Amino acid sequence: MTISTRVRRAGAMGLAAALALVLGGCLLAPGAFTSQLELRKGGTFSYSYEGEIYILALSKLAEMGEEMESAGETFEPACYDEDTLEERACSEEERAAQLAQWEDAREEKKRDRERGADMARAMLGGLDPADPEAAEEFARRLQRQAGWERVEYRGEGLFDVVFRISGRLDHDFMFPTIEQMQMSNFFLLAANRDDGTVRVDAPGFAMAAGGNPFQGMMAGMAEGFAGDREGRNGSKSAAGVPELNGTFRIVTDGDILANNTDEGPVETADGKMLEWQVNTRTQVAPTALVKLAD
Repeated sequence: MTISTRVRRAGAMGLAAALALVLGGCLLAPGAFTSQLELRKGGTFSYSYEGEIYILALSKLAEMGEEMESAGETFEPACYDEDTLEERACSEEERAAQLAQWEDAREEKKRDRERGADMARAMLGGLDPADPEAAEEFARRLQRQAGWERVEYRGEGLFDVVFRISGRLDHDFMFPTIEQMQMSNFFLLAANRDDGTVRVDAPGFAMAAGGNPFQGMMAGMAEGFAGDREGRNGSKSAAGVPELNGTFRIVTDGDILANNTDEGPVETADGKMLEWQVNTRTQVAPTALVKLAD
């Protein structure tokens, strides 16, 4: 067995572990978007999101993982001299034993992928991501929920949406929440504290370390896959990783106690405004602490 073969196999094992983590929760990711959160004294709020949302097609992730795991995975027996540790020719018995182990490992990978597909269906509330009708059914589910004014499927896991909602912030607010999904990552959380302050965190509006770990993981996997494909046949894979590019604003008449914008709050006719321009180079997710109670 060569060093490069061992590296490829180790990489495949790492990918399988990453796929298992991703399949543990439905991966949602913003694309191009504009989003605004208004926080008002007295506890009212309004939130809007207009633009793209990707639901990473877990079936495609599985296919990507299968191709990476099978790349270069032809059976290569390897035997070594016990004294010198130099590679030598294998006997027929050794070759047969290693072949049996290799075939067992391939079967285990197949079972892992099947378990992953079952988990994906469970996470999507019974929808099969490999079903061509699944995206349209998902869009219909969203349109039944309050706030989703437009949900249009554009193909390849991309939805064009308009979401607007208003109310009293007497509870935590999270976006997005999706009916029948057991688990999903969120873009934004406004956490209501008992001292009259609201902490806003937007992990979905960042790509790099310190932002959304799911997006960072996916970007790394896709880049590695593309590079591997390019090295083998000169063409890059269209992995479908969303291009994060948007604007997030907080507008408030409360007191901004902390924030991580570059410029700080700006006075506008509607109140103090914080603004973040986010893209694939954004290093830190937007965050702010706002006091609404006197």
